[in-house]
Formats: sequence, C-alpha cells, structure tokens
Amino acid sequence: MYAILDIETTGGKYNEEGITEIAIYKFDGHTVVDQFISLIDPERPIQPFVVNLTGINNQMLRNAPKFYEVAKRIIEITTDCVIVAHNSSFDYRILKTEFSRLGFEYERQSLCTVELSKKLIPDQQSYSLGKLVRGLGIPLSDRHRANGDALATVKLFKLLLSKDLEKKIIIDTVRKDTKRQVDNRLLSIIEETPASTGIYYMHRQDGTIIYIGKSKNIKKRLTQHFTNDNKKSRKIQEEVVNVTYEITGSELLALLKESEEIKLNKPIYNRALRKSNFDHALYQFIDDDGYINLRIEKADNKKTSITTFTNRQQGKLYLHRWVEEYNLCQKLTGLETNKKQCFNYTIKQCFGACILEESVENYNARAQKLIDHQSFQEQNMIIIDKGRTVDERGFVFIEKGQFKGIGYFNLNHQVNNTEILRTIITPMSHNRHAQHIIQSYVRTHKKLKIQTLPND
Repeated sequence: MYAILDIETTGGKYNEEGITEIAIYKFDGHTVVDQFISLIDPERPIQPFVVNLTGINNQMLRNAPKFYEVAKRIIEITTDCVIVAHNSSFDYRILKTEFSRLGFEYERQSLCTVELSKKLIPDQQSYSLGKLVRGLGIPLSDRHRANGDALATVKLFKLLLSKDLEKKIIIDTVRKDTKRQVDNRLLSIIEETPASTGIYYMHRQDGTIIYIGKSKNIKKRLTQHFTNDNKKSRKIQEEVVNVTYEITGSELLALLKESEEIKLNKPIYNRALRKSNFDHALYQFIDDDGYINLRIEKADNKKTSITTFTNRQQGKLYLHRWVEEYNLCQKLTGLETNKKQCFNYTIKQCFGACILEESVENYNARAQKLIDHQSFQEQNMIIIDKGRTVDERGFVFIEKGQFKGIGYFNLNHQVNNTEILRTIITPMSHNRHAQHIIQSYVRTHKKLKIQTLPND
C-alpha cells in the first residue's frame, strides 16, 4: 500500500518550515482507496516568493485547521504505507519535523518518483514534476498546489509501476533513510550490541566517553550513527573504538539515565543536545471571580509550572484534550478570547464558568484534578514500567513531588515502603529537564501504572 502525497510549505530556514497544504492519496497499486486534502494553518508567516508560487496566502489559512488537528488523520491514512512523493526526501522530512514538534516519532518507508523516473524513464530533458509529466502526456492542473501535484504524482507512479516489470528497482529504492556502507571496524561494534532498550556509551581509544545516547533498539541506533553522513556523525565514526551499553528495559528509565549521565560526564558530542528540549509550559492563576485559569506560555524558570511542552503547538494539542476530558472552559484555558460564552458552552460541553453560571467550587474541583494529575505536586508515588527481564519491573520514584531516582523490583515482591524504595533506587537529580521527561512520557503512555504511596 502506498501513500502518495504532496506538501506545500511556508518556505524559510531549513527545518523551520510549516505546512500550508497537504494532499494524500492512498493507493493500492491499482486504484486510489482513500484520500485526504486540506489547507493547514502553519502558525508562522509564508515567505513572499512562496505566495507568488502557490497562490496560498496567510488570509486563506486563517480558518484552516492547525497541524495537530489533522495529525491523527495523517497517521491513519499513512499507517502501513510507503510514502511516495516527487522528491520524497523533502516531503518526508517536513512531515517528520511537524510530528517531532508534537513529540511524536513519525517513521515510514519512503519512495521517490524522481529517482524512479531517472532509472525507468531515462534521457528526459527535466525531472521536475511539471516538465516531466507534460513530456509524458500526463495532465497536470493546479501546479504548485498540493492536490494538483499529488494527483499528477499518482498518475506518474502508475506509469512507473507498469514500466518496472521485475519490480527490482522499487524494492531497492524503498528505504527509511539513505544508507551508506559501514567499514568492518564499525560493523563489528554494531554486531556486538543488542537490539534492546537502554543506554549506550561511545569511547575513544583511551576510554574517554565521547557520546551517550539512549534507544529502544541500541543496535538499530548505532547503525544510524555509523551510516549517517553529517559532520558530527563522521567525527564520531572516526574516533569511536568501543561501545559499552546498559539495558534498562524501560524507555522512560533510559531517558532519565541518559539525561543524568550526560550532565555528569559532559561528552564532547552531546554538547549541542544539552539545550532545553522544552520551551512552553502550562501555568495557573486565579481570576477576579475566583476561577482557576490555565495558560500555555513561554517557559519561565522563575515561575512554577504545572507541566512543560516541547513547543506551543504541542501544549495547545494537550490542552484541547484536557478541556474535553475535564469539561473545562475554553475561555478560562486561553483557547478562546470571546467576551461572551465560549463555544463549548453552546454545545453543552462547558457548564458556564465563562459567564459565571457554574459555581467556582465545582469548576475549580475539576481544574484542580487536572493540575494534580499532571504536576505530581507534593505527591509520593512510583511510576511502574517495563523491566530488563520478564519477571522484573522498572520504576521511577517520586517523593513529595520531587524525582528521586530509578530502580527495579521483582514481580514477586510488592514494593510500597518508602524506606525500601530509597534504599534500592539509583539516586538522581531533580531538575526541570527530568521533570519534563517524566511528565511527557506519562502523557503519551496511558497504560503506565502509577502507584501512590502512603505519606510518612
């Protein structure tokens, strides 16, 4: 199954572009079986040259959905599909970047019709989409608009499939990332590492740690390090002589251990990663009428946040979910700026706090429930996740709202004694980065078991 797509963007600096329009056609090799076409509000200005090229301007996108509002649909229509696009490295990179801003790792196989065309239809004057399809007699309307270009790519791909009689080129071209040959020294390092979740440490000849990383699949991640062709990867490939590792079982424990050990060891090639990986947070205040208000704002070290987010877009995505889950008011959460009642009140999903109809006590009780669940303030608990073996569980220990460390216990033992937990954990530092890791992980892993502990 294929997801044939085209994306229009705002233009701008590399990896800072936003999507303005997307068209996806799900294609089974014979016919289109599903489609999704939408303008998208990129929440950033469109470059003037792009407006001239596509005809899409900021005014057109004023009422368009934002990316987080269509993300679920994009995941659904592309699941178990190979991404097909004309110059797929661009479209696939843009999609991965947008999902990364939401804290989601989007990964699909990809196929480029530019590369396929060069192999299957050689000696064309140009392989730009417009000139190529015109030369092949394929109709193209609405050039430089997502739907027009995607439809033309569907027809081009049908032609390419018919020309690839042995199917060898398509099989060889499908990939997740560009692969390079790995020399024998690096290959032997990869072969000695497990395909398990944990932490890995890259060493120089003298044993110095030059890089610390975590992965759900250490072997796969090292393969990526040793096949990437960027400047940092090439330096690592030249210097690394050995890789040691520690299995954690749990990705959460690996994330926390990675953060702690990078701060302690300060490896030379981790320096660029030590910048904060969150820049927005959820804050609360009481308004003049006594209601709890919530706001997504720039993260401020001087203010106490409820929880933190990678960016504003991710924060608004979760706040929309929580408004629905806890029946909160869109005005009191900053999602609407109407002077009268919020939209949810008109559809009976808000009980009227926005127009002082609902009592302060009832509304604040629900808002406080959300705050308590997301912040862990003053709470004693363990967050239980996978262990290193089938009969073991890993856990994160939080005491009075402070992260204390990580540990493991055997399934045959019920651990709820605070003194024992303090003894068996590996102590770690409580800081804003560790707090962000824990809160983000809990938000996205709904099946985690959280066990509250008695107060001393």
